[in-house]
Amino acid sequence: MKRFALLLCGSILAVGSASAQQEYSKYSLDVGGGYTATAGATSNYANWGWNVKGGFGFNFSPHIGAAVNVGYDSMPVSSLAAFALGVPGGHVDVMHATLDPVYHLTPNHSRTDFYLTAGGGYFRTYRQFSSAESGPTSAYIPSLGFGAPVNGPVPIPLIYSVNKPGFDVGGGVSIGAVGHGKFFAEARWEHVFLSGGHLDLLPVTFGFRW
Repeated sequence: MKRFALLLCGSILAVGSASAQQEYSKYSLDVGGGYTATAGATSNYANWGWNVKGGFGFNFSPHIGAAVNVGYDSMPVSSLAAFALGVPGGHVDVMHATLDPVYHLTPNHSRTDFYLTAGGGYFRTYRQFSSAESGPTSAYIPSLGFGAPVNGPVPIPLIYSVNKPGFDVGGGVSIGAVGHGKFFAEARWEHVFLSGGHLDLLPVTFGFRW
């Protein structure tokens, strides 16, 4: 009887241990910020800036999940673009909301979680330029979303915004912290489709994920 009791207790502990190993966080919430680099033709007209982001995710398994992310990138216009536009300066801001599937290379219940992500959604680009003393200006800068008609450039508004689709691709790492939370660092490539051109941004974000 004593031997049977020991075997029963051992079996319960083994099952409990196996179940604990299979447990994983089904929901996640994160917030962070960092810097945003520019890439491709965009780097000729916008300098590095900053970003903030937040997200809510659901994990279907220890390896597969999805997240809704919202973020904001802000970059100052380069001196080259300001000169071409005939304005003293300006900035380009991008607000976005995307749906991003996530693949965890290591199970998301591990202390260190490497993951890949990609998705797409809504991007709102907002461009504001300082007023030029000489009046309205014109330029052809497709990387900022300004295209030229057949007969030449068109006047550039000092404040201009447009809603366009886009996508992002990236990856990161989460490292276990207090309780169920983890610090994370991730990098993405954001590609925004514009009329006659596109924006290419490389935000690097650091934050905390619960």
